[in-house]
Amino acid sequence: MKRIYILLFSIFCLTVLNAQNPPAPCTLHPAPVITGAESTSEYFPVLQNKRIGVFTNPTGRVGDEHLVDLLHRSGVNVVAIFAPEHGFRGDADAGEKVTDDKDSKTGIPIYSLYKSKTGKPGKTILSQIDILVVDIQDVGLRFYTYYISMYKLMDACAENNKQMLILDRPNPNGFYVDGPILDRKYKSGVGYLPIPVVHGMTLGELAQMINGEKWLPNKQTCPLQVIKCKNYTHQTKYPLPVPPSPNLPNMKSVYLYPSTCLFEGTTVSLGRGTAFPFQVYGSPDMKRYRFSFTPRSIPGAKNPPYLNRKCQGVDLQKVPDEEIWEKGINLNYLIDAYNHLKTGNAFFTPFFENLIGVDYVRKMILEGKSADEIKAVWQPDVEKFKQQRKPYLLYD
Repeated sequence: MKRIYILLFSIFCLTVLNAQNPPAPCTLHPAPVITGAESTSEYFPVLQNKRIGVFTNPTGRVGDEHLVDLLHRSGVNVVAIFAPEHGFRGDADAGEKVTDDKDSKTGIPIYSLYKSKTGKPGKTILSQIDILVVDIQDVGLRFYTYYISMYKLMDACAENNKQMLILDRPNPNGFYVDGPILDRKYKSGVGYLPIPVVHGMTLGELAQMINGEKWLPNKQTCPLQVIKCKNYTHQTKYPLPVPPSPNLPNMKSVYLYPSTCLFEGTTVSLGRGTAFPFQVYGSPDMKRYRFSFTPRSIPGAKNPPYLNRKCQGVDLQKVPDEEIWEKGINLNYLIDAYNHLKTGNAFFTPFFENLIGVDYVRKMILEGKSADEIKAVWQPDVEKFKQQRKPYLLYD
């Protein structure tokens, strides 16, 4: 009996101790995201015995190998490469015209979509392919031009009855929606569809929306198949393995881009020609700031604003990611520079409306409205778009 009492007392003591010092919870590490391009078993059978065109750039990688090299090595008949802004190798300036070329490694012809007036391949080129594969890393913004190239390729495929196969990739800004829906009178090469500045969709989802909303000319639809990402949701924070373009070198630049890109429509530099583009803002006339930078001619920014001139301004590189995520589009940066320079309407260029997509933001800044007051005006656009896009979402 004494042994039983001792055993019960021991169990009681252990129970009390565990209650006071509970074991550490088991930490479940999320499974790594698998991109569409990595799911080769899902799309290689579709490509067999077909002539393939590929729309891609340096981000189109499968592990350590480029998709084009993988396809070529695997015996897939790739007959054409279509390159977006910045080119197939990704080292051209923003807006720079890139010429047609031939890939030095595989000998496959490269056709620049960004040099032509239509932005899409003609019938002669398309007659040489059966399927057009899209594998490119987008960042989920209306003024980031890769989706426009995809749209124009969808148009070309619809016209010529060619299938498009999208190897989907995560959207690094896919966890929120923000900004006004584009007013069509400001449709341009940096704003092509009636979507918010931050649309929160992958290219596969956006392509489905383009078809579903009949946004292609003459309400055509493009024959479309999407190879989905695995282990991805719209709350996944996905660090990009390859910079998506020369002036988005790291995740800080990607997260700040929705806010700081608006400086492209002003007299203020956002750091092109430095090692930290889209992570600073300033100008030679912003005298009271201690931080300074001097834009230089570098690959991807050969002739940046204020070339070789010292600019004073604000360094955003140490702003916590969590703060950027919480704020979304942060107009306070823009308003700060506007208030400091005191140049009135001359602070803006006509390009500003092309970027923000509406005319009231400039007017409200000139009237002295706050960032929160301005964002409240476009909030109905955000809610409207969230409902409109629901049928096309592929991920939770």
